[in-house]
Amino acid sequence: MKKLLRYIKPYIKECILSPLFKMLEALLDLAVPMIIAQLIDVGLAGGGDTGYIIKMCCLLIGLGLVGLGFSVTAQYFAAKASVSFVARVRQALFSHIQTLTYTEIDTLGTSSLITRMTSDANQVQNGTNLTLRLIMRSPFVVFGAMIMAFTIDKASGGIFAASIGVLSVIVFGIMLSCVPLYKKVQSRLDGVLEITKENLTGARVIRAFCLENEETEEFSRRNNALTKMQEFTGRISALMNPLTYIVVNLAIVWLIHTDAIKVNTGLLTQGAVVALYNYMSQILVELVKLASLIISITKAVACGNRIQAVLEIEPSTVAPEKTIGEKSGEYAVEFNNVYLRYKNAAEDSLSAIDFKVKHGETVGIIGGTGSGKTSLVNMIAGFYRTREGSVLIDGIDVKNYSDEELIDKVGIVPQKAVLFGGTIRENMRWGNENADDNAIMNAVEAAQAADVVKAKGGLDAVIEQGGRNLSGGQRQRLTIARALVKNPEILILDDSASALDFATDASLRKAINEKCNDTTVFIVSQRTASVMGADKILVLDDGEAVGAGTHSQLMENCAVYREIYDSQFKKEGE
Repeated sequence: MKKLLRYIKPYIKECILSPLFKMLEALLDLAVPMIIAQLIDVGLAGGGDTGYIIKMCCLLIGLGLVGLGFSVTAQYFAAKASVSFVARVRQALFSHIQTLTYTEIDTLGTSSLITRMTSDANQVQNGTNLTLRLIMRSPFVVFGAMIMAFTIDKASGGIFAASIGVLSVIVFGIMLSCVPLYKKVQSRLDGVLEITKENLTGARVIRAFCLENEETEEFSRRNNALTKMQEFTGRISALMNPLTYIVVNLAIVWLIHTDAIKVNTGLLTQGAVVALYNYMSQILVELVKLASLIISITKAVACGNRIQAVLEIEPSTVAPEKTIGEKSGEYAVEFNNVYLRYKNAAEDSLSAIDFKVKHGETVGIIGGTGSGKTSLVNMIAGFYRTREGSVLIDGIDVKNYSDEELIDKVGIVPQKAVLFGGTIRENMRWGNENADDNAIMNAVEAAQAADVVKAKGGLDAVIEQGGRNLSGGQRQRLTIARALVKNPEILILDDSASALDFATDASLRKAINEKCNDTTVFIVSQRTASVMGADKILVLDDGEAVGAGTHSQLMENCAVYREIYDSQFKKEGE
């Protein structure tokens, strides 16, 4: 959390002014009981002095208005500092996430990153706001009230000191007991949110298997566990007000008892007793505020540490600012004895991958689920780095490419078709921000998506977030078009036509071959029909290359490929 404080440095002025104005407000609060004491002892004594009473009442009203001004000003500066501080933290966090590789993002998880950007950041903002307003005010009022009590009567000041000691033990004891309990409550809440998310996202599956009752029972179990923990924590935290009020009221009784005797003997005035009573009430209020503040600070620090943990993660790979090395024109892509192991994995996902691809060749990559197809093409795009061996593009190791040049060279269409909120034109220009409508429409036609654009009303048609207003096949075709608009040297289609029918898939492959004569194309698919026309086919099985060659060659000498082909094309009874 300490490292996050560098983002609040531009708002040091607000961080100083907010507590300062709160201290001024506290000074006025401490003056009020003394004014009331004077009003009683001077204004009401001896039959009453109307002029003095009016004067004191006007003074109290004036102090109230000035105090209100101080309070509003303090709140303004606290809000400005806390909101701006967290805005900078969010910006830094978002920018840092953009630098992380697939490895770090996979390890952290997208849902965890979203929580840090939203819930954790909000807790930090709330804690910062309360800290700026109350961290100095509450202790100042508590000890100021005690000092004022000593100025009125030393014996009464001793009662204040004893009461503050007992109240501190109660408040901080309950607070320290509740902090770990609050953590357990949050853990149980995570469980409830987890099952809620699973049920909402998998509602169709649950209904398809008629498991509504079982899921309802599981939710009830977790919800009841959360409720019991909240009730237990609530019982302990609920002790704070009764216990503090008991101590304060006992102290007040003690004060009145001892001070009443002094009033009768003339050692103390009635106004002084009222002032002491008011100071004791102020102490009660401020201690309760302080306890709540410390709990808020504890939550803010915990959340700040979670954010800081992400900011401290260094990307596993850092691209150079400028591409290093001499380009070679012989091969577009080379895999030289490549091994890949994901972080925290026990075994390699890819082992001893070795092949070369010439410029303009089309390479098909096929294999069963989990064979490493996506892992392999992601290494071409630089998303993952080798544990051993090297991946070369134009004779230069991928790790020696600058981000800009690698992005310009490689266009990838991932397995999951992702579109963003905005018009079709805006989505198409992600690959080339300067593309005109003719270039976009050429790419759209090649991707067999012209009918989609026409049906939606043209390039100005709005795509909802995530492409919710499109079918799976429509999203896939538009994401392929987006990659084609970029006109990359290397085009990777990672099972990006799985939602298309065979006729559309065949038309798509034909159009890509015509449009991308000079482009090196990698087609990842589980359909042999999608890759059998490729110049070279790489067959993967459990992370290893078990075959490489043309369709006819693999049918003769690769049992894995032949098994895949037969499962899709061999007619029953043959």
